[in-house]
Amino acid sequence: MSFGQGGPQQSRWDPWKPNSEQPWSAGEDRTPDWAALAEASEARNKRRRLLFVGGGTLATLAVGAAVAVAVVSANGGSGNQAGPTALPNSADIPSPTGSAPSFAPTSAPPPLDPKDFVSSKRKDTAPLSPAGLFPGTQLTMGSAVYKKGPTSDTANCAAAAQGTLPKVLTENRCTRLIRVTYTKGGIAVTVGVAVFDNSAQASRAKSQADTKSIVKALTGKGVKTFCDGAVCRSTTNAYGRYAYFTISGFTSGKDVTKKDTPVFTAGDDLAEFAFRQIRRRGEVQASAAAAAG
Repeated sequence: MSFGQGGPQQSRWDPWKPNSEQPWSAGEDRTPDWAALAEASEARNKRRRLLFVGGGTLATLAVGAAVAVAVVSANGGSGNQAGPTALPNSADIPSPTGSAPSFAPTSAPPPLDPKDFVSSKRKDTAPLSPAGLFPGTQLTMGSAVYKKGPTSDTANCAAAAQGTLPKVLTENRCTRLIRVTYTKGGIAVTVGVAVFDNSAQASRAKSQADTKSIVKALTGKGVKTFCDGAVCRSTTNAYGRYAYFTISGFTSGKDVTKKDTPVFTAGDDLAEFAFRQIRRRGEVQASAAAAAG
């Protein structure tokens, strides 16, 4: 029986079909074609490697996509917001629960003014005496040293003054006049401190005094008479409820002229010392009041 040219049609072996016939050689013992089998095996292995590599790439892409989705979900928006600009504003960040407690602002009371304590009889209650106001036996002002002489304390202010000063002291109700004399060589200076009930009286007495309002020079205790009929230099000032006066001259009795600088300096030194002592009196009382609360 003839099957056409070339004999019966043999089925071809497909390496990718599990049940396909394997090729055999045209030999009489139908032994396998080992070269063809090796070639088919190599083709299968190559295709499998390609599939594995491709699968690994797909798996990597899938993991990357999952991470990207996770980042987007954590930021609550699109991937473009997952940068520093997507951070919350400082006002949106909650403050720590353990914040420090706040306190109401406080201010220290203003310091006490020493002048207030020597401006009225009501506050100026510290003991007052010639020794307390003018302590020691001598006074040093810069390089000058003055020897302390006699002192006086009287409630009759007019009796310790001369010229127009008695009237000024009386009209402003002077209650006390303390005097002390200092000497330096042939120069003598008497300082008189008039006490009033308030600063208004003392200030008025200062403004009413003129060139003829003179405290009476205090002599004795080794101090010769001075400024008794001779021209002397005088000063007037006030601080708080105190008005203070000086008269300076030569113990020899000669007149003071504008060229006699040492006399002017001595009068200025004693006036400055009287001011410091009155102010110091106020400072002491202000400090005591502050310490008492």
